[in-house]
Amino acid sequence: MDSLKQLRKMGVRQILLQALTFGSVLASGLMMWKALGLVCNTESPIVVVLSGSMEPAFKRGDLLFLTNFPNEKFEVGDITVYKLPHQGIPIVHRVIEAHDDSTVLDQFLLTKGDNNPEDDKSLYGSRMKGLKRSNVIGRVKGFLPYVGYVTIVLNDFPQLKYALLGGLGLLALIQKE
Repeated sequence: MDSLKQLRKMGVRQILLQALTFGSVLASGLMMWKALGLVCNTESPIVVVLSGSMEPAFKRGDLLFLTNFPNEKFEVGDITVYKLPHQGIPIVHRVIEAHDDSTVLDQFLLTKGDNNPEDDKSLYGSRMKGLKRSNVIGRVKGFLPYVGYVTIVLNDFPQLKYALLGGLGLLALIQKE
């Protein structure tokens, strides 16, 4: 209730200033994300491992850092993150075969999760002979263990996510500095 009283005491001008500050912080975060994507040449420079298919290399909740430079060929053993047209969730798996057509951009890959018994041919679909370079989001360059669990918890419990966002928004509005 104190928060609501403080909000009522603030003038419209002060509330608008706080909302503008909050919007600036969000815009700055988005700009940093896009700049990191440009530097790493990938749409998503950071991803969270959502399954145990890559254990023991990566565990569920690990945060991965990606790059995707067009002049670098993928080699057997590289860990890739890719997204298929019919699936919305990125997949983190290791390259077990790499076939070159004529250029680096025409490379076809066969991948497999370290903890999976079979390769990913069944995931690609009957029309794809292999994973195309255009499906690859990036190559894993580094990771932070367990840091991504926050994302997993917020996705598993959306009410918690909305409560946290609402609380942060309210705090941003009533903060006087």
